[in-house]
Amino acid sequence: MRRDKSPASAKAPRPITNETVAEHREEVLGSARKYIYPLQHSKHRIVLISTALIIAAAVIFLSYSVAALYRFDNTSNFMYRVTQVVPFPVAKTGSRFVSYENYLFELRHYIYFYENQQKLDFNSAAGQEQLREYKKRALQKVVNDAYVKELAKQNNVSVSNQEVEDQITLLRRQNRLGGSEQAYEDALKQNFGWTVDDFRRVIRQRLLEQKVLAAIDTETQARAEKALALLAQGKKFEDVAKQYSEDEVSKARGGTFGFPIDRANRDINAQTTDALFRLKPGETSGIINTGYSLEIVKTISKNDDKVEGAHIVFNFKNLENYLNDLKEKQAARVYITVK
Repeated sequence: MRRDKSPASAKAPRPITNETVAEHREEVLGSARKYIYPLQHSKHRIVLISTALIIAAAVIFLSYSVAALYRFDNTSNFMYRVTQVVPFPVAKTGSRFVSYENYLFELRHYIYFYENQQKLDFNSAAGQEQLREYKKRALQKVVNDAYVKELAKQNNVSVSNQEVEDQITLLRRQNRLGGSEQAYEDALKQNFGWTVDDFRRVIRQRLLEQKVLAAIDTETQARAEKALALLAQGKKFEDVAKQYSEDEVSKARGGTFGFPIDRANRDINAQTTDALFRLKPGETSGIINTGYSLEIVKTISKNDDKVEGAHIVFNFKNLENYLNDLKEKQAARVYITVK
């Protein structure tokens, strides 16, 4: 039989068999490579260009942020949000960096309160001068907070989430933060521009300061324990108050407050008020840490929603005394100049 040697038969594909399958696969892949290689090259260029653009944008953004924060002392909402994401430092205390966000957080609640509650115009000459003073205060506050955290670490002191919630519950129970949840949130927002989480943050730092001071001021703790021991031995409350109390006003009266106290009384510390209402008439408390002093209280009488009481006060030493000792060993380095 003669083979068909026409052009059509010459170009006809060869049948795929077990022996020719590898050869056919290589032919197909070879044909595709001329399209794949240029595509891969294009994708590689796109990745390189995109990466370069992202790096350039990041460099520009960081350069702008650094200039805005460190050169122009920008306190805008935008820059505050930036510092919440990027951990720019505002100072360094020993080996601990102080976050720029901490500084702006502290400063902005000053600004919010005085703009919205006191109607202070910070664009006026007097307002600008006052703003400079607030900036100094805010900066000093966050630097001190960093030293407090260092002292807390050295003395193994910490504040739990439960302690924060208990303090807030105490304040709310005494109607110091509004009666309802909405009133509570509104009070924080209207006065300081805070959220509930912002307030928790403030309470946590305040409690940490109080616990650190109680841990390191051992002399004050010893005086309070000695007075409590005398009461346990049967000494009269008024006599112990006259001998030990450091509240000169109530001391002469044997420790009595001199006026009836209700739960919402802002002149009395929340912990003191809570203890007075928990005690029965004639009962005496243990040692109460009010934050800036230790107290022993006695409930004299209760009438409806008010109590008559007395207290013995032991004032803590100024926290600055302990911070200054630490500052001499670990001097702070501040990265901004208040303008």
